[in-house]
Amino acid sequence: MVVVLTAGERHEQPVLPLLIERGAVKRPGRGRPRIRPDRVAGDKGYSSPAVRRYLKGRGIGVVIPTKAGEAPDPAFDRAAYRERNAVERLIMRLERFRRVATRHEKRVANDRAMVTAAAILLWR
Repeated sequence: MVVVLTAGERHEQPVLPLLIERGAVKRPGRGRPRIRPDRVAGDKGYSSPAVRRYLKGRGIGVVIPTKAGEAPDPAFDRAAYRERNAVERLIMRLERFRRVATRHEKRVANDRAMVTAAAILLWR
């Protein structure tokens, strides 16, 4: 899991390349983790030409629905998109911790520490 914190009012789309570059996908069995995932799933907020170009340039599959004004993507995988709810459930579980949900911390280091502590408590 990769955590990158932004200002509360910023959209997370501009830090997508940072998330992709920092993350690693565990291989089954032994070996170093892969740096590039097979596919990335996101909601309609990530449906932009810049994001699609970036992911395509890295050889990563896109599982992002198109917005109403965009041409529909015939290769969109609905079954894979439905599995995205696991991420949404994780975020909701992290937000059960009040300090994470309300972002009381003034410093990024303290806020990251709270998110990390909450993730550790959920993981155990």
